[in-house]
Amino acid sequence: MTSSGAPDEPGDFRAAVESLHAARVRREIEVGPIRPPQRLAPYSYAVGAEVRPPDDPDVVPTDSQGSAFGRLILLYDPAGQDAWNGTIRLVAYLQAEVEAALAMDPLLPEVAWSWLSDALGVPVGESSTPEHSGNGPSLDGTARRIEVTALGGTVTSTTSVRYGDIAGPPRAHQLEVRASWTALTAEGLNGHLEAFCEVLASAAGLPPTGVTRLGAT
Repeated sequence: MTSSGAPDEPGDFRAAVESLHAARVRREIEVGPIRPPQRLAPYSYAVGAEVRPPDDPDVVPTDSQGSAFGRLILLYDPAGQDAWNGTIRLVAYLQAEVEAALAMDPLLPEVAWSWLSDALGVPVGESSTPEHSGNGPSLDGTARRIEVTALGGTVTSTTSVRYGDIAGPPRAHQLEVRASWTALTAEGLNGHLEAFCEVLASAAGLPPTGVTRLGAT
């Protein structure tokens, strides 16, 4: 089992990793390679992502700022796996602190899942992108095309209460999204990572790119 860099890696796996490196994400999100799991597929690669405080004073989160981070794991099995319905599987995880009002909203799971399905171009209630559909522009304005199938996952909202001598706020609310889907091609995985980072930005309460504070010049 290998991660990216071994000389005997299949061409499709190398192409998939290279396309991940071509992703363009907003500057508040820091991305980089992390250690991938070693037992889920013959070949694997992983990218970590974390939301940093914006360095532009005109960019203000729409919600109170908290920690938000995640990872996107690329799994490749040349023989394919029945559950994947393909050879390339992407596994996503993200966690973000959210405001109490949002955490208590019974529609939060549906909203959070819609962030992911919309970013991937999967219609509500479906698990695959429609044929010949577009997924909108990427961060640089170019067209982004994502083709996925077998999308599935869970959304969890939790509340943590701290007691006694322990650092941190007395009460914190977290949102977790776990999902996986099959990419139909090895090329264009940069769009998958860009979509994942869009979800992370939404979970962190960042405004859409280009939005500035009222009264900013």
